[in-house]
Amino acid sequence: MTKQEKNDVIEVLKGKFSQYNNFYVTNTESLTVAQVTKLRSHCFDKQVEMKVAKNTLIKKALESLNTEKYAGVFDSLHNVTALLFSENPKEPALILSGFRKESKGEKPELKAAFINGDVFVGDNQLKALTQIKTKNELIGEVIGLLQSPIQRVLGALQNKDAGKAVEATADPVVAEAIAAPVIADATPVTPAAETGTTPEAPAATAE
Repeated sequence: MTKQEKNDVIEVLKGKFSQYNNFYVTNTESLTVAQVTKLRSHCFDKQVEMKVAKNTLIKKALESLNTEKYAGVFDSLHNVTALLFSENPKEPALILSGFRKESKGEKPELKAAFINGDVFVGDNQLKALTQIKTKNELIGEVIGLLQSPIQRVLGALQNKDAGKAVEATADPVVAEAIAAPVIADATPVTPAAETGTTPEAPAATAE
């Protein structure tokens, strides 16, 4: 690789590190070409970007951005390294965990994960990373907690407003109709006076 090619790789990596707040440093050593291709496919399906690069170039890219910020990642840059970039902090962990379960192996191995400024080091962190709450999940839980009492209050107010509407109506017949429950299949009863007929007189009693 020429110096210019190395610089080009460093610039690409710098762009990815600047774009994403979450990335995983994994060891893909001993994986076959077919397995790496399959891993890339899983990442693509979940909108996770996978980049394989030399450790020295990765370190230079990180150092050129912020040495102090990424200092916790440097010790993980050894052996074969594949970087997984994602907007969702736990998606790469789910991919790695699922891939290992499917292939019944221990690779890719998690060397480190950089999540919103925090660094998680070691493969033993993988399970915990699959259980991270994303921002949207946390917002959903908070909204759910807030909606419960609000819905009860709104329900009480709606019932109260309905009662006021019945009381405020000027026509007592309309008020009664609003307040009365609806009875299905009821047959209307028409008063005799409206039909033009009169009730039959009772039969005379024989003396």
